[in-house]
Amino acid sequence: MIRLIRYSALVVLISLVSCQDVLEPKPVALLVDDLVLNEPNDVQPVRIGLYNALRSTASLNVIAGDFTADHIQFNGTFNDYRELGTKQITAANGAVDALWQNLYSTIYVANFILEQLPKVRGVPEATRKQVTAEARFLRGWANFIGANTYGDIPKVTTIDRSVNSNIPKTDKATLLTSVLEDYTAALADLPAVASGSTDVTTNATYLNKISCQAAMARYYLYQKNWAKAEELATVVINSGVYTLETNFVDIVLKDFTRESILEVGYNLTDDPGTGNFALNNLLVGRREVIPSNQLVLVLNSTEAGTRSTTIGFNLNEQSGNDNGWSVLKYGTASEDNNNIVLMRLAEMYLIRAEARAQQGKLTGASGTVADLNVLRTRAKAPAVTATSQADLLLAVERERQYELAFEGHRWYDIVRTGRAQAVMSAFTSNWNARYERWPIPQTEIQQNPALAGQQNPGY
Repeated sequence: MIRLIRYSALVVLISLVSCQDVLEPKPVALLVDDLVLNEPNDVQPVRIGLYNALRSTASLNVIAGDFTADHIQFNGTFNDYRELGTKQITAANGAVDALWQNLYSTIYVANFILEQLPKVRGVPEATRKQVTAEARFLRGWANFIGANTYGDIPKVTTIDRSVNSNIPKTDKATLLTSVLEDYTAALADLPAVASGSTDVTTNATYLNKISCQAAMARYYLYQKNWAKAEELATVVINSGVYTLETNFVDIVLKDFTRESILEVGYNLTDDPGTGNFALNNLLVGRREVIPSNQLVLVLNSTEAGTRSTTIGFNLNEQSGNDNGWSVLKYGTASEDNNNIVLMRLAEMYLIRAEARAQQGKLTGASGTVADLNVLRTRAKAPAVTATSQADLLLAVERERQYELAFEGHRWYDIVRTGRAQAVMSAFTSNWNARYERWPIPQTEIQQNPALAGQQNPGY
């Protein structure tokens, strides 16, 4: 049974310290069972609750994308991270369960808005359209992550308990079709942003047409619709709303950079510095996991250039199996890099580069090499020398590793390209094809009768 829908889950509505002016009213706490949407003044608190539900998925999405793959090695005491680090993941893993719950929390709040908002009189039509579009987008976003993490999962479209207490899996292809439907509906009514807009915090915090098109570019890349992926990535790149930072190190050390398309923020009272799934705590404080020796070599290669600043070395940490390296992208409340970026402009160049390579558009101003060299130039790395399609596709894979390390992409990338077995079997003898999907959490198998006997193969 999807526990979010069975009992109350706390949604904390807390304004981001960097953008308090656009996240009024002041913070309140609500139970999702008690969410109120009866009058126009209720719309903004529930809307903020929707964005905070998204925020609850962010660190876990990074854990799935980077910890399941070859970017980390276990260095601590928590069994959840021992399983991820040694590639012996079980259905009882806490991170596996927490991501599931938080994705369905996002879906629940989105469905609440979609069901209740049409009943509220007096809401300005522009507000109604925008909040509905945000709900459609974030429901699609959560289902996209869920389908690509767990495979076939329940498709939840209502807050009706009698329906949701016994809901079966929907096949991944059907669920992804619904994701595109949600994105397409959202695109129609999300606000436009003018080229050259300098409000970087708002542009990254709240959804707009360009951020929706960025998510659609990623969607089409995963679906192997290369032409549409190229088209939409180009729209985002050419929009002028987001621009590449001059120095890559700013991506590591600063929040709300000019290239951040979608970012979730934290303030002094809710900084993700502590907790079982807090990135700074796991990667620096407790050092439950550390950059793998293989990744250290990759990021310190000539091709990576200044992307090596993603990680840092401390001789005082080096002992036993600890290689002394730490991830620097996620700081504490006193540092200016404690946010989590979900999409940024560099990814759009990588999406377009891969889509072009798959279509045989390899060289020239509109080819893969040109897109990769935009990022190589920024990173002060040597220009790409590969020219064949096969070599350039591998170059894209490496470039995604250099550029997007610890932003939640690696495992999803090697799975969707069919490279997981080759990459991961070389990394560890414990790798098994079943790890190309996370298991359905054991608690869900136990509590939802429709999931009985429906665990993913191998678990």
